[in-house]
Amino acid sequence: MFVAKSISVEHKDLIHDVAYDFHGRRMATCSSDQSVKVWDLGDDGQWHCTADWKTHSGSVWKVTWAHPEFGQVLATCSFDRTAAVWEELPGESSEKGQSHWVKRTSLVDSRTSVTDVRFSPRHLGLLLATCSADGFVRIYEAPDVMNLSQWPLQHAIQCKLSCSCLAWNPSRVHPPMLAVGSDEANPSVGGKVIIYEFSEAQRKWNKVETVMSVTEPVHDISFAPNLGRSYHMLAIASKEVHVITLKPLKREQAVQTATAVPTAPAGTSRFEIRQAAQFDDHSSQVWRISWNITGTILASSGDDGCVRLWKANYLENWKCISELKGDGTKISNDKASNQSHQFLQTAQSSNGTRYYKVGNISQLNQVVWH
Repeated sequence: MFVAKSISVEHKDLIHDVAYDFHGRRMATCSSDQSVKVWDLGDDGQWHCTADWKTHSGSVWKVTWAHPEFGQVLATCSFDRTAAVWEELPGESSEKGQSHWVKRTSLVDSRTSVTDVRFSPRHLGLLLATCSADGFVRIYEAPDVMNLSQWPLQHAIQCKLSCSCLAWNPSRVHPPMLAVGSDEANPSVGGKVIIYEFSEAQRKWNKVETVMSVTEPVHDISFAPNLGRSYHMLAIASKEVHVITLKPLKREQAVQTATAVPTAPAGTSRFEIRQAAQFDDHSSQVWRISWNITGTILASSGDDGCVRLWKANYLENWKCISELKGDGTKISNDKASNQSHQFLQTAQSSNGTRYYKVGNISQLNQVVWH
């Protein structure tokens, strides 16, 4: 069961991004009106605006929270070619109950619009990655978490494609990894998703893979939380929803691959890339994707005004388990039931075993999905 709540955010222009904090009890929104608003979930179950301020001199594309271990910290990026880091001052609030946020730094290295900004996973420290339309990914680090005014540039990665989005791999057992998506409109440039890995020996980021199966402009990208998997899973929002698996190759296989691909940097990981799923149910551009905390359910939203939830069964076949309209109402179950039945037929027939139809499934919860 889903409960939809409408919040009157009172932004004066388009809202480009919504971000929850680590605990899911605070929310930040950003807009073309150049402002950011912070919302707190009250004991009454309602969202209350606790901060509202102008952040940039252009449209604000993305907003993101740092891990709460580093305090209440936000980062934003904008069309004005800058990214900014903001910190909430504890204990300081106005008479109207508004909290006070201060700009700790402004990152001005980009010559074009900064299209995405992401804090690294907590185990890597306080790192901040930005990507820009000029084709650069820049990684900054706060050497002193008690002084957030210092963010020296550590790495600048040239992607040679206009960058639209990026994502950190949250895995603790693998070297730091970034996925970068491009909104380059020209299909002849090839794959629009590039994977980079950090080499401790070389102290630099190396390009390790390009996902050639995605040639349409990419709007959003996200690694699934890695809870016990032996491979990485990457979701991509483009004209369709793609789910890609990256399985690290064994040493012998990696050596053979490196020999076949002499341009691959020595000592970097190699992966077997497989497209686990591809969905065109939105029948339109897909703009945002998000994983649940266990990395088992993927949510996507598109220009059709719907949010869809996707899940794989024990055969690793993906299906849509729920559809919601933008106003929170659920789409008719008849279509979902038909999709479920067709999905079962496909999954069962793919392993070469013969099955016979014994009846219809009237309710989705009759099927146990793993």
